[in-house]
Amino acid sequence: MKNLVLAAFLAGGMMFGQTKKVTDSNVEWWGYKLAKTEASSHNGVVNLKSGDVIMKGNNIVGGTFSLDMNSINATDLSGEYQTKLNNHLKTGDFFETDKYPNATYKITSVKKNNNKAFPFMVYGNLTAKDKTNPVAFPAKISLKNGVLNIVSDKFSFDRQKFNIAYASTAKDVVVKDDIDMIINITAK
Repeated sequence: MKNLVLAAFLAGGMMFGQTKKVTDSNVEWWGYKLAKTEASSHNGVVNLKSGDVIMKGNNIVGGTFSLDMNSINATDLSGEYQTKLNNHLKTGDFFETDKYPNATYKITSVKKNNNKAFPFMVYGNLTAKDKTNPVAFPAKISLKNGVLNIVSDKFSFDRQKFNIAYASTAKDVVVKDDIDMIINITAK
């Protein structure tokens, strides 16, 4: 019975697409205080824990990416201030990584985009802190010699939709709702 289930699974995978595993990634983020400007922001990186992209021919038809939220790192600071911000981002005020160590993005579709620099729109669902919401981003996508590369333009999503809310006396007035990201992924 197990062999029959395995054979059906493998045959289904061949009909629906080929899976490419992420081999390299760079995920950058920006968070803003008071105003959405470089002078009033923090930025950094977060590591991709795992990821795969499902291809049918030369087209992306799905994929799943898992972000290791414990790896969040503010690169605009150093020393004691960097450590304090990194630790604060992991608390209940933001990502609550002891309870929600991963965030997941699942691609639902990829469509052509009118932007010449980023000719595709990637649509999917982001899950963070057990809240799932749609998040889309413009991207350049290339496939050469079996290597897939996805590079996004800078895009935003509303952290409040994921209960990522700063619990200060001024509430979320001091921290803007938008989180910006740029994603660069290579899969083989």
